[in-house]
Amino acid sequence: MQIHKGLRKELTGGFRLTTNNRMELTGVIVALRNLEYKDVPVTVYTDSSYVVNGINKGWAEKWKKNNWIKSDKKPALNSDLWNELLGLIKPLDITFVWIRGHAGSEHNERCDELAVTAAKGKNLPEDKGYRE
Repeated sequence: MQIHKGLRKELTGGFRLTTNNRMELTGVIVALRNLEYKDVPVTVYTDSSYVVNGINKGWAEKWKKNNWIKSDKKPALNSDLWNELLGLIKPLDITFVWIRGHAGSEHNERCDELAVTAAKGKNLPEDKGYRE
């Protein structure tokens, strides 16, 4: 996560049973919860098209308005995390930008390293929102 004036803070963690999409959402949520400056523009760079499209294309807002039901009448997955993310971004001047994963971006490569290390951790907590 890039922070004001070129400072950087790394946050990492994981769950023992979850999905990639849940962890992508959780990563953004944790970063936004830890913002030191909330009155400056924020740009989130992620290789998760799920997260970027969910926000930029308005999918998450539509799902929420439809009581977390998608246009195909199926339940929206990860509604707990989407709901939290929508609440966190509401007061922010925020932009979501998709970047290609594994394409040499220094920060994206570092995020991947942190994620792989976290996933190998022992005694990871349960993702209480995950449903098989």
